[in-house]
Amino acid sequence: MMDALSLLPEHRHARFDSRHRLVLAASQRAKHLLQGGKPLGVSKFTKDTTIALDEVLQGLIEFLAGKEARQAMKDAKRGRESEVERMAMASTGEDAREIKKELSVYVDDSPKAPEPEAED
Repeated sequence: MMDALSLLPEHRHARFDSRHRLVLAASQRAKHLLQGGKPLGVSKFTKDTTIALDEVLQGLIEFLAGKEARQAMKDAKRGRESEVERMAMASTGEDAREIKKELSVYVDDSPKAPEPEAED
């Protein structure tokens, strides 16, 4: 089996500190491709995983490592949490309107007009 790092030009070895980092970058790109992402260039390969590995080896994919990667993960998590919170608030307001609409059929909350006094 061929060592994937041996496919890299000599000046690119500093980009990957291990095969593990190469595999992680390629797997993330493959996941993106499988979810409908478009390849960044023309490739002679047909499988998404091989296309992803080829793009990473060609240097078309940028990735973060170390503290920068941890910070980016925290920022992404915060963004997802705020998006989920926004969606929950939107659906709660929508649910409340639906409930009020359904209850309005059964309960009349409108102010009552004063009844005219009957004269004797």
